[in-house]
Amino acid sequence: MKNATKPASIDKPHIIVVGGTSGLGLALALHHQALGWQVSVVGHSTAKIDRLNSQHLDIVTYCCDLTDNAQTQSLLESLSNISFQRMIYSAGSYTNERVHHLSQADSDQMLAINLQAFEQVFRWASEQLRRQSCALDINENSSLSLICIASIAGTMDYPYASLYAKSKRAMIANASAYRAALAPYRIQVNCIASGYIDTQALRDLNNGDASHKPFIIKTQTAVEKIMQAVDKDIELAIFPRSMRYITRALNHLPKPLLNWILRNKLDKTT
Repeated sequence: MKNATKPASIDKPHIIVVGGTSGLGLALALHHQALGWQVSVVGHSTAKIDRLNSQHLDIVTYCCDLTDNAQTQSLLESLSNISFQRMIYSAGSYTNERVHHLSQADSDQMLAINLQAFEQVFRWASEQLRRQSCALDINENSSLSLICIASIAGTMDYPYASLYAKSKRAMIANASAYRAALAPYRIQVNCIASGYIDTQALRDLNNGDASHKPFIIKTQTAVEKIMQAVDKDIELAIFPRSMRYITRALNHLPKPLLNWILRNKLDKTT
């Protein structure tokens, strides 16, 4: 299902934000709109889509349940006739496995959204942008780009990592492979691995207040960091700086010691 609002202008660059009806994805969509981009967003909540449609008539919206492979494929087929220069995959699913037992439904949803749909969408988007790149003159500044929102949790490699962390680690690895594969086409690929961002979703997971989360940053700060990373073409942008240093230090520890520290932390929080 899509909202057929104002058609994309041929004079404006066009961005598609998957997972763009709330939180960081919406903030990135609105930021690009303010910069003069034509914006299309994909979300699964009809209530959020209706609210976005009422507030931003010039944003085109698509409703899709990314856990449904057929729906996702239908969405991509409908988008295949649209020219775009940038795609951001900001959709994600999270369950706190240290607090809640990981149910079959939780497992299926995280696997589908964080890994399977991501791979499906990124594969499609890379094919679309490759065609555009080949159609452009070699001297043109194509400014074609793919961006995915991972997590700093995915930068840690240890056996007791959660499904969420492992799926985000796989996302980081996939983005790196796409970056290498798409370089000859002059298509930029960036992966974002941030720490805690003060979004409504995070607050909802923490009884309305996520201020106790370590090194938490505001959504607007995250948008600024992401856009800086894109402008500088950073392959893997990890922020905030304090968490980047901490994870880097932990990853340099001997594996047995790292496993013991993190497993001990998990045991104390369950």
